[in-house]
Amino acid sequence: MTERAEAPQTGRGSGSGSGFAARPGPASVAVAGSGAGAGSAASAGPLAGSGAGAGSASSAGPLAGIVVADLSRALAGPHAAMMLGDLGARVIKIESPEGDDSRGWGPPFMHGSNGAEHATYFLSCNRNKESIALDLKSEEGRAVLAALVGRADVLVENFRPGVLDRLGFSTERLHDINPRLVILSITGFGHDGPEGDRPGYDQIAQGEGGLMSVTGPGPDEPTRVGVPIGDILAGMYGAFGVLAALQERHTTGRGQVVRTSLLAAVVGAHAYQGTRWTVAGEIPRPNGNHHPSICPYGLYRAADGFVQIAVGSDALWRRLGPTFGLDRPEWSANRSRVRDHEAVNEAINAAFGRYSAAEVLAKMDELGVPAGKVRDLAEVYTWEQTKSQGLLIDVDHAALGTITLPGPPLRFGTGWRHEHLSPPTLDQHGDAIRRWLSEPADQPDPSDTAPATDPS
Repeated sequence: MTERAEAPQTGRGSGSGSGFAARPGPASVAVAGSGAGAGSAASAGPLAGSGAGAGSASSAGPLAGIVVADLSRALAGPHAAMMLGDLGARVIKIESPEGDDSRGWGPPFMHGSNGAEHATYFLSCNRNKESIALDLKSEEGRAVLAALVGRADVLVENFRPGVLDRLGFSTERLHDINPRLVILSITGFGHDGPEGDRPGYDQIAQGEGGLMSVTGPGPDEPTRVGVPIGDILAGMYGAFGVLAALQERHTTGRGQVVRTSLLAAVVGAHAYQGTRWTVAGEIPRPNGNHHPSICPYGLYRAADGFVQIAVGSDALWRRLGPTFGLDRPEWSANRSRVRDHEAVNEAINAAFGRYSAAEVLAKMDELGVPAGKVRDLAEVYTWEQTKSQGLLIDVDHAALGTITLPGPPLRFGTGWRHEHLSPPTLDQHGDAIRRWLSEPADQPDPSDTAPATDPS
């Protein structure tokens, strides 16, 4: 899984007959500044597009041959682009000369052989990408971006509304350059509406989107989720939308704009808490580590630690209740247990408190009641089950050497990406990308029979 030995992927692939066939690029664009940058086309690795004689989608992932220009920063957009990279797309991260903001978000930092400090935050959301640094306020930087747009299938950006327009890359101009371009745009609060121009950060979106009002021990202690869930979900929704737009493009021959926001992502995750208000007219409140509509379902204390159980049906309760002396007639139905949840939870804590956590979990396993422990991240990443699911990957970083990262959460029966690129150092692939842009684009993909114009 060495990254330093691999070249940037070339831009065109056959798509192996999928609906996501890559767009044939325009004529070559002369771009200044080639040199001996990392990885040349001559040493293209197994992830390169078919134009360089590299592996097909069956060995490089279902999105092999798709090129993504990633203009995004921080987390939501980079997470979306990383997901596309995990699926085999070639992702080119376009950074300012100072680099992505998240390169400076720490500690922790790791000291690299290049003398720089590398934030583990940045490493978390930028695997399977190349990096080029561009000053988009300069003529040369804009020329390179225009050339990238011409060869890309997808562009990802998370600027505030209007910023990309002011840089000279409005939606209209992007589609003038490349009518087949799919544009993913992620904002904080939406692209229009009375507050659409607000900047967005996960902490703010979790509060404004209501998530903190249903999280935590009680209504007087609104609590953020322990990971930037608004950013992550916006990235996931965005990547999902991109795949739909690529499929649509295969029919229409044209790309379109996919829009989402941190607010939309948080509201989209309300699930039953949302309908509790929109249908029942109830304002949800936080329930700590217990479920508002299922009981018992949550965190309980054994003699030497915590256990979690999920009694999701009355049938499961009929197994658990008699075993621990809790089979009271008034608790036979879930709705009754929910109404009397404080007494039920207190009784379970008392019953479990007579046993060790291991004993409780063993008994739950015997009864067939879903249960588990609470692991810290060291335990999670050393757990054999985690390792067995491919959720840890080793990559060779240009300045840190071999590092271990959390891996992609998707697996495929066939045709999934086995080799992964390390998160790049700033402008690591800049020279090689410029050389690629100065070369003639690949010939049109004969398997892509979609019309060149909108049939309407």
